[in-house]
Amino acid sequence: MDESAEQPTEAVHGVTTGAVARRLGVAPTTLRSWDRRYGIGPAAREDGRHRRWTPGDIAVLQEMCRLTASGVPPAEAARAARAGSGPAAPPAPVVPAAPARQPGSGNGLPFGDVRQECRGLGRAAVRLDSPTMDEMLGSLISEYGLVTTWEEVMVPTLHAVGRKWETSGDQYVEVEHLLSWHVSTALRRVGIGARSGPRANAPAILLACVPGEQHTLPLEALAAGLAELGLPARMFGAAVPPEALAQAVRRTGPSAVVLWAQARSTAHHALARHIADSAWGVKGARARTTVLLAGPGWAGPAPAPGMLRPGGLREALALLRGLCESAAASAGAPAQRS
Repeated sequence: MDESAEQPTEAVHGVTTGAVARRLGVAPTTLRSWDRRYGIGPAAREDGRHRRWTPGDIAVLQEMCRLTASGVPPAEAARAARAGSGPAAPPAPVVPAAPARQPGSGNGLPFGDVRQECRGLGRAAVRLDSPTMDEMLGSLISEYGLVTTWEEVMVPTLHAVGRKWETSGDQYVEVEHLLSWHVSTALRRVGIGARSGPRANAPAILLACVPGEQHTLPLEALAAGLAELGLPARMFGAAVPPEALAQAVRRTGPSAVVLWAQARSTAHHALARHIADSAWGVKGARARTTVLLAGPGWAGPAPAPGMLRPGGLREALALLRGLCESAAASAGAPAQRS
């Protein structure tokens, strides 16, 4: 999106509160509270009621956000923002000097060319603003859908926060932990909300991280997407021992098994081959499952027969939907084993 093309229109007509909130990563209720308590609000209102923010109003808000994120009390930050010059941030514990701030999102996170919503979510994360993160994630999923929100907002923001703490002497670790928690919460809400809908009568899909792998958020996004499609899934989470996963496959006879590996060092090719070769059922009617190798850790040569390597969440959901439909059709849609 070319923000510079919007500036003439903004200067004349102003911007709505919702648009400003998304841009700055502040809940609309927070903006209304700042206006009511501290006079940080639009200079003019359309028809005397509707709030329209001019570039000058937004500049004041940006300074207010910067100061409050630095720990300045809201009342003092409001006075400084209206005056056009902010006080120095309050004294902080002595920590190793961080690298010089790089150009980007305006909050120190290394964003490149990403959706504007990423910047808003990143700013809320840096402020450790849990209510705003919850509100934004829920609104984004409602407006854009799960897959788009995951691929175009959640993942870029998580990556930006991760790159920041990796290059700043382990600062921002708390930001990544809190953001990850809220992303996980938002994904689980999607899954819970979808469970009341119709369910496909097909064997379950098993989701598991390979041994030594702790990154579960991509599988949580996949579980939420499967729930929206009405496809049954079993989520086993991080670092599943090989014996436990093999036992789960024998007990459930899954439509597919998804193995997540974030790094090549954790990708367990022998385990993937073992699961793909596992069979169950009576003699003469033995069945096997398809293994999806998910995550960047599996990069390399084409996967062996019985395995697929999806390119992302959207492709993984399409593949799993097809596998479930095929399994149900070939088995005459038998009752799912518990």
